[in-house]
Order: sequence, then C-alpha cells, then structure tokens
Amino acid sequence: MHGKYVPFTVADPKVRRIHKATVRDRLVHHALFRVLYPLFDRTFIHDSYSCRVGKGTHRAVQRLEVFSRKISLNGRRNFWTLKCDVRRFFDSVDHHTLSSLIRRQVHDGGALWLVERILASFHTAPGSGLPLGNVTSQLFANIYLNELDRFVKHDLGCRYYLRYCDDFLILSRNFSELGLCRDWIAGFLSSSLGLALHSDKVRIRKYSQGIDFLGYVVRPHHTVLRTRTKRRMLARISAHNALSYFGMLKHCDSHKLECILEAALRQRSRRMLAQSA
Repeated sequence: MHGKYVPFTVADPKVRRIHKATVRDRLVHHALFRVLYPLFDRTFIHDSYSCRVGKGTHRAVQRLEVFSRKISLNGRRNFWTLKCDVRRFFDSVDHHTLSSLIRRQVHDGGALWLVERILASFHTAPGSGLPLGNVTSQLFANIYLNELDRFVKHDLGCRYYLRYCDDFLILSRNFSELGLCRDWIAGFLSSSLGLALHSDKVRIRKYSQGIDFLGYVVRPHHTVLRTRTKRRMLARISAHNALSYFGMLKHCDSHKLECILEAALRQRSRRMLAQSA
C-alpha cells in the first residue's frame, strides 16, 4: 500500500504545491522510473526537453535559437511564433488514459501493478491528477504529452516545434497557419487527453518582438534573460546564489548584466561586513 504524502508549498517564483512521499515510496518510485525511462524515452520526439537525459532548459533554448536562425535565414526574414501552455496540466492528467498509454509499451504485470498503485495514491479529482514531487510524475507527464508531440509533428506536419513539460512553441512564416494549429491542438487536447490550453497564455508573436521561453528571450541577433528574472536576480544576489546566477548568464548575451550583478554583490558583501563589525 502506498503511503500518504506530506504537502508543502514552494515559490520558484511561481507558487507550487508539492507532495512529498515517504522514503520507502520514493525508493519504489526511483526503481520503477529506472525500468520505465529507457523503454519510453526512445519513443519520444527529439524536441521534447523536460526531465530527459541530455536535455533540459538550456538545450531547449539552444534548439530554439537554431530553429530561429533557420526559419529566419539568419535574421533576414521575420516569422511568427505560437506559444502555448496547458491549463493546470498535472491536476488534469486522466489516470485511465495515462494507464492505457503505459500499457502499450509495458507488459510486465508487476510493473503495471506498481504504476496503478502510484496513480491511485494521489488525485485532485476522482481519477485524475499527478503529484508534483514524484520522479515518476515527470516521466508520466512526458508519456502523456508525447501524444500531443506526435499529433503536432506527424498529423499537423509542424517542422519547427519544441516542448518543455506543458509549455510548447511552434514557429512558422505563416500567421494564419499558426491560428489553425492553435485551434486543432485545442481540439486534440480536449478530445484525446482531457486537457485545455490556458487561454491567457496562448500567444502568437513576431520574432522581432522576441520569443519568451524558459526564462530567456530569443531575439534576431541575441538572447537575453527575461526581465522578471533579471529583477529577481538583482533583488536576491548573494554569496550563496551568485555561482548559480552567473551560470545562468553563460547561456545568453549578458556582459552588462554580469557587471551590474558583480557590483551589487560587492555592495551587499560590504554592507554585511559593516553590520557584523
């Protein structure tokens, strides 16, 4: 029997409700993940970047830069970007649909029994919901949204598409085409996966306006940090997080911001020394 979860809240900066399983259950989650991950990872499209070996946010942004250079002919032509977000994705995952997708690839009775016990251990509504905090939830999310990936790539034929968890982008030179894609995707999510697009987070923008994705903004000739991220860094820079912040800056054009952060760090350090004296 799966144990109870301990809920707590984090802000990163978005407020999220995390559910922590017991140590015993987490060991089982990791063991199951190690068995299932290689089986499913080879079925995922190349441009799915969340919680996969050799992927991640920075690889996703780098791929977006490559896509942008190709479709814009190195910045000589403008294009359009459709950016979408799935509304309350983890809360809305249907257990029966997810179980059916897993059973397509997994035929071992013991592994399937564990999957069912983990799914049954948490719900936000009867028969739906995944807990943020389980390593298995990350894999289950990719299995679920791989159906969307295949629909966009194979049925809609979108060449320039990439996804990170429940955020995804489609690039095209045709504005009307992206409007149709948005409508087709909304219909597919509703009919096949029981999901909906977040109406406030569906946008079609020109490349010249910048593509805001995973904390970075990709522009025709450079990539910078999102403005909110810059402000948060300036407000929180300290000796404890400086290396992490400067590591983020290595993945964009940020010399000016590095100088500002270094000055802010020195000033903050002097102030702390003066207070402790």
